[in-house]
Amino acid sequence: MAHTEKATFAAGCFWGVEAEFRKLKGVIDTQVGYTGGYTQNPTYKEVCTDRTGHAEAVEITFDPKLIRFEDLLGHFWNMHNPCTLNRQGPDVGSQYRSAIFYHNAKQKEIAEKEKAALIKAGKKVVTEIVPAGVFYRAEEYHQRYHDKHGGSCSLS
Repeated sequence: MAHTEKATFAAGCFWGVEAEFRKLKGVIDTQVGYTGGYTQNPTYKEVCTDRTGHAEAVEITFDPKLIRFEDLLGHFWNMHNPCTLNRQGPDVGSQYRSAIFYHNAKQKEIAEKEKAALIKAGKKVVTEIVPAGVFYRAEEYHQRYHDKHGGSCSLS
């Protein structure tokens, strides 16, 4: 089996974010869920109250020989608006925040460098860059939602 790595991003409603990442060659698997909060085993209903501290996020398993973390990060920056605080499109609340949950020092360094470059270019980026913590897999009906139900997603 190929060597794989993980990347975790929050960029608004996780349905569309997952669908976009699943299209990329080198992405082996994805799962949607909740991370970055303080409630253990949160449910979707609880996360939607904006009181658990969690973000809707996508955990990506990828083959770094086929797609680099930098490439995933490039898609992340382009698929949402990293300059809106706790909002993506019509979705409002800290659970829809823009965040990169890094899994190692190299991911942190790359994310911080790219964020700094965007800020230097005049963007008011509010994306959090924080260590990956416990990732709680969302309820099964959220997994691959667009594959199951069709639909497109406006991510910004």
